[in-house]
Amino acid sequence: MEELNQQLAEIDALRARLSSLRPLPAEALKKIEEAFNIEYTYESNRMEGNTLTLQETELVVNEGLTISGKSMREHLEAINHAEAIDYIRDFAQSAEAISEHTIKEIHALVLHGIDRENAGRYRTVPVRISGSTHTPPQPYLLAEQMQTFMSKFAEMETQGIHPVLIAAYLHEVLVRIHPFIDGNGRTSRLLMNLYLLRNGYTLVNLKGSDDARRLYYNALETSHTDPVPFQKLVAKAEIASLRQYLSLLENTRFSC
Repeated sequence: MEELNQQLAEIDALRARLSSLRPLPAEALKKIEEAFNIEYTYESNRMEGNTLTLQETELVVNEGLTISGKSMREHLEAINHAEAIDYIRDFAQSAEAISEHTIKEIHALVLHGIDRENAGRYRTVPVRISGSTHTPPQPYLLAEQMQTFMSKFAEMETQGIHPVLIAAYLHEVLVRIHPFIDGNGRTSRLLMNLYLLRNGYTLVNLKGSDDARRLYYNALETSHTDPVPFQKLVAKAEIASLRQYLSLLENTRFSC
């Protein structure tokens, strides 16, 4: 816990430094966010097996190009994820409460044009998580478990728990419930980042390399009994994100 508390203290200091730079220059902010969006889309999809490179992801999302040898699904995953990031950025600036409807909206964007029947809808069949000993709840238990999940989220907010820990909770528990037939990982990471953005933090970009993915899945597996390893993983990623964001922003301001 001491290491986690140190991480949270560093996050608070970096966030305060970011707040001191506000209002942020609009043009510089737009360029930085576009770069973050593409990298996040690339890594989140890479984690799920998408083979588009970072450069190919940028060309698909920003230039509308078709990459030879890549499937239509991979193209749609990149486009959909980028649109989902736009959605959570806009939602974070609104006064609307995060709800089950919000989660379904995110999921509908993730699977848009990929699985029209299941996009934005809770699953109606049992599922297994590949490589995990955890078995997600049966479909008839989803409504109750999602309600409990959202109630606990509201309770955590009233208790003043650190937003980074709440964000980690949103990801960890949603992916454990696994309410959708597909797209649970991407939806959980987007929900986590929606909460971070709403509370003045930057996008957490969990990497999709083999080593990083193994650490990520191990932390999620452990979180069933001990949430701290996953909380530390998210906190570490937020520190890296804030540092990168600040470096880019301060260099931009200095060059101006």
